Amino acid sequence: MVIGMTRLNKYLAECGICSRREADRLIDKGRVYVNGQKASSGMQVGEQDTIEVNGKNVKPASSKVVLAYNKPTGITCTEKDRHAEKTIIEAIKYPIRLTYAGRLDKESEGLIIMTNDGVLIQQMMRGANRHEKEYVVKVDREITDAFLSGMAKGVYLRELDETTRPCTLERVGKYTFRIILTQGLNRQIRRMCECFGYKVKQLTRIRVMNICLGELKKGEYREIKGLELRELYDMCGMTSPDHNHREAGNGSK
Repeated sequence: MVIGMTRLNKYLAECGICSRREADRLIDKGRVYVNGQKASSGMQVGEQDTIEVNGKNVKPASSKVVLAYNKPTGITCTEKDRHAEKTIIEAIKYPIRLTYAGRLDKESEGLIIMTNDGVLIQQMMRGANRHEKEYVVKVDREITDAFLSGMAKGVYLRELDETTRPCTLERVGKYTFRIILTQGLNRQIRRMCECFGYKVKQLTRIRVMNICLGELKKGEYREIKGLELRELYDMCGMTSPDHNHREAGNGSK
């Protein structure tokens, strides 16, 4: 909960609208208003102010929600896109406004963390934190030792003019491998495979940090809570939303 005055981008993150970085983009595009006036980057706001994003009034979320969602292929990771067949927001149909911590391509599937805690999203997506994301990938031809070792060392992606960080790979089948990344470049795994002449046929994210896809069925979600939730927040250097509740329940008798 926002208390006192705080920077506008942090306020929007507390509202669960988006990350601070995306909030800055919305402000720069003139899509954020404070008390009827177009907002400026870096301004301070408080609960007494009226904040609007895309014409809608926003307030900090009264309670934090964190979900694990198994995204099927064909779902687009965006909140609103008239060209998308179905957005992730339309697919999940959750009664509280949520957004995603890290995208998956339309043709990819698997685990996505959905939450209204913008600060958590910010911490999860910060590349410097090197949080792990694990995938199972099926390609169009037989995997070789040279392919695995080359991918693991890091690959220069010409389109992005960036070399990927060293990563962990394991062969799990003739055409299938498991990969653990600590960064999230655009279409990273697909681009990496293409550098070695491979085409990705199926890509499934099975883990984000300590959260695993497990037996969650496609198109379904589950609430993350208890020890699992506390571990996630701890890995992000944050206090779990249920911390105060647990403290209150542990009072002396």
